[in-house]
Amino acid sequence: MQGFLKPAVGVTCLFALATTGCSAGSDNTSDAASDPPKQSTTPSASASQEAEATSSTSYAPYVSATEASDNDSAGSPTTYNLAFVIASGSTCTPKWNGTEAVGDSAVTSRISGLKGDGASVRVSFGGASGKELASTCDSASALAAAYGKALDAAGSSEADFDIEGDELTDSDGVALRSEAIALLQKERSDLQVTFTLPVMPSGLDSDGVALLESANKYDVQVSSVNLMTMNYGESYDGDMGDYAVTSAKAAHAQLEKVFGLSDADAWRGMALTSMIGVNDVDGETLTLSDAADVRAFAEEKEIAWVSMWSTFRDQQCEDGSAGADDAATDCSGVDQSAGAFGEAFAG
Repeated sequence: MQGFLKPAVGVTCLFALATTGCSAGSDNTSDAASDPPKQSTTPSASASQEAEATSSTSYAPYVSATEASDNDSAGSPTTYNLAFVIASGSTCTPKWNGTEAVGDSAVTSRISGLKGDGASVRVSFGGASGKELASTCDSASALAAAYGKALDAAGSSEADFDIEGDELTDSDGVALRSEAIALLQKERSDLQVTFTLPVMPSGLDSDGVALLESANKYDVQVSSVNLMTMNYGESYDGDMGDYAVTSAKAAHAQLEKVFGLSDADAWRGMALTSMIGVNDVDGETLTLSDAADVRAFAEEKEIAWVSMWSTFRDQQCEDGSAGADDAATDCSGVDQSAGAFGEAFAG
């Protein structure tokens, strides 16, 4: 995925997924974008992967960076989102889950395994727990170095910044992060950046929009905005597939405005992530049918990629273990075969 979301003011560089666009600082002449992530060509490639090759919408689930799941490869992902790099305590040291060194041999071996079928990996910074590095690093240069260290350890040129909760409302942290990412992209011209943000059926909230405007201010090249279509609140107890579509449509108009994009390019600059099965908000359950509906909508609009939280939850709970409080554990809480959500999101 090429960084293509840019503000309307000044030079607008639009890099569509696996297409061509203009490069930053150019006179709007077209340069060839880099090749999309390679598909597996081994005889064992699944039918879903072959179907995905004909679609502009890829499948990129969230996986644990430290522990393998039997369901990681379900749906033959094009990219794996590695969760999560955060600060080690109050230091500017990046660690997986705040505890494991980014260069830990077991983690790097796992990453090599994920790449073995031709998929790429995207390092996800932040998440709902722990401290995002922008809250512990005291300068943009130090923060850029911390991000870079994690990317280098994973052998990745793709960075996802999952910003939510207090980190999203911290305007100083948002500005520092934007400045650091811009510095990092000056050093790494191939760095592709995604922002993962909470969304409601009414769209991104003011803090989410402010983060994207901050990225514009510092000239960050954004490849996609990933919407977390989940956790709407207990009053939203209807069809989760419908809510995901409604949220995407509302955010689409916001992306058009913030980045000065056409209708089609705003869709191509979007990604959608669902929490499969039972959510951690009462009344929210995303079914396999909902997952198929989200995939169909994403393909119709040529949305960049779809994702889910997470591969290690993509299995039925053991009898007696499922409940409304199990959404962040190791099962979905709904009746399913192992890997069924991955297959549904892959299409």
